[in-house]
Amino acid sequence: MTTVPPYLQDSKELLSQDGFATSDVWYHGTSSALLSSIQGQGLKRSGDKALNQAAKKTMATIGNNYTESVEPVFLTQSKELAYYWAQQTVRDRSVRFEGEEEPIVLAVNLSEKQRDKVKPDVGAMSLLMMSVGEQFMAHLAQIYQSNNIEGPDIDLRTADRMDYLNKLGMAYIDQDVSLACVSVVSEA
Repeated sequence: MTTVPPYLQDSKELLSQDGFATSDVWYHGTSSALLSSIQGQGLKRSGDKALNQAAKKTMATIGNNYTESVEPVFLTQSKELAYYWAQQTVRDRSVRFEGEEEPIVLAVNLSEKQRDKVKPDVGAMSLLMMSVGEQFMAHLAQIYQSNNIEGPDIDLRTADRMDYLNKLGMAYIDQDVSLACVSVVSEA
C-alpha cells in the first residue's frame, strides 16, 4: 500500500459503510511540476499540456493521428485518494520527463453553483478495467480494510452512478477551476 503522509490521511473521518462522505471541499492530485502553471491559471481541463504534446509527438512518429480530447478536472472527496492519483501523475510524467517531481494534493473550494456541477466519474469504468484500475481497486480495498470496513464489491458495468462517487471516490467537473478556488494542501 502507498504510504500516505499523515496530514493527508483522512479516510478515518470520511469512510463508512456507505463510502466516502462529501463536503464543500474537493481534492485534486497532481505533480509538483505542474504547480506553477496551476498557480498562474487555475486547474484547466486537459491541463498537462507537456504530457499531451509528448503523446501527440509519439503518435505522429509511429504514423498515427492523435486527436486530443478535452478531459474534465478530476476530483475526489478524500485527500488520501487525491494523493494516490498524484503519485500516478508523477509516475506517468517520469516516463517522458526528467527531473524531480513530487505528488501534491490541491484543495478545491468550489462555489455552490460549481459544486452542483460535480458529477460521479462513471467514465472511469474503462480505466478501472485496465491494470492501472486494478491497482487502484487494490489500493482502495486496503484503505477500507485499514478502517475495518469491507471493501466495495462493485460490478463496474452495472454499478449505480453514485457508487463511483461514494464507494470509489471518483468525480469530475467539466469546466476549468479558477485559481481563487485552489490551494495546496500542506502540513499545518
